[in-house]
Parts: sequence; C-alpha cells; structure tokens
Amino acid sequence: MSLPILYSYRRCPFAMRARMALQYAGIAVEHREISLRDKPQSMLLVSPKGTVPVLWIDDIVLDQSLDIMQWALEKSDPDDWNMVDQLISQSWIEKNDGPFKKILDQYKYPNRYPDFSHAEVLRAAMELMLRPMELTLQSSQFLLGNKTSWVDIAIFPFIRQFSMVNPSEFSGLPLSRTKEWLAHFLQSELFGLVMHQHPVWVE
Repeated sequence: MSLPILYSYRRCPFAMRARMALQYAGIAVEHREISLRDKPQSMLLVSPKGTVPVLWIDDIVLDQSLDIMQWALEKSDPDDWNMVDQLISQSWIEKNDGPFKKILDQYKYPNRYPDFSHAEVLRAAMELMLRPMELTLQSSQFLLGNKTSWVDIAIFPFIRQFSMVNPSEFSGLPLSRTKEWLAHFLQSELFGLVMHQHPVWVE
C-alpha cells in the first residue's frame, strides 16, 4: 500500500501546520518538497490552484491545510487536540487566516503596500490578534485551555512568521505570555521533526 503524498514547502505556514498535525497523528507520508518557482506538474494536475500543502491519498485530494489537519486528527488524536469548543476555535481561525494573514503580508512586504505605514500595520496586528492572544494566555497556558489544541498548532506558524520579520521589534512588544507560548512550540520536538530540510523533489 502506497503512502499518502504530501506536497509541501518548508517555510510556508499553511504547510507547516499540516505537517505538524500529520506528524502528531503518526501518519507517514511521501514528502515532496516543491520549488515555488517550478511547481511539479503532478501537483498541478491533482490540485490546479497550485498552492501547498496538498495531500494526495489514493483518489482523495486535500488541498486546504485545515482539511489536512482535521483528516489527520480523525485518524489519530492521542492528546485530544480536537476536544475543544468548535465555535471559539472557528473564531480564532477565521481571524488568523483572514485579516491577520493580510496584516502579516503587509508587515512582511511593506514595499507592496505603500498605502500602509509600518506603525499602522503593527498597531493593527496588536489590536486584532496579538493583544487578544496575550489576554487569553494570561489566564490559560494555551489558547483554548491548559493543554495544546489544534488551534494553537494552526496559529503558531503565523505568529512565528510575524516574530521573525523584525525580531528586535517583536522582542520589545508587551507580549510576555505570547512569547512564552511561541517559545514552547519553537522548542518542541514536534516542530523540530517537521522542519527537517528536504531536497526539492524532482519528477
């Protein structure tokens, strides 16, 4: 029986959260690391939208990271990542994947968004996502309680990416609990396992 095929890109936060869920669930995959400039034709044939991650399981194709996460957790969820309030979960995910992702792009690529000043973008990130996270983490270790949930894993790669744009600026922000939360996942064995370097897959 052949392994599921995962098309991925190491630094993509969407692919990162999918890899973390698959690793956590103990699901072995054939990892195909892509080049964004030269996407493999086999990936485009099964998922014409051309973005990662893509999980190809026999005649099933999952090309949304959250679908891959949920598929993995349905197979195996040893620490009950999925046993959380789904309405609150959805609220965090909609905020992260929607407006915060746009703010993150503005923060990372200011030349593409000349209508937004750096101060405006940082303030928007704080008000929309970072300060609400900090307030939540003042009363619990993780976003939905005192144990890791799939929501933490789904949001972590985006906060990681934000923190890396300007590390000194992020270090100075009043986000002590958020920084502890981020460090917890950065130092985790799970994160280390999914960040191994893979050579670009060639058809």
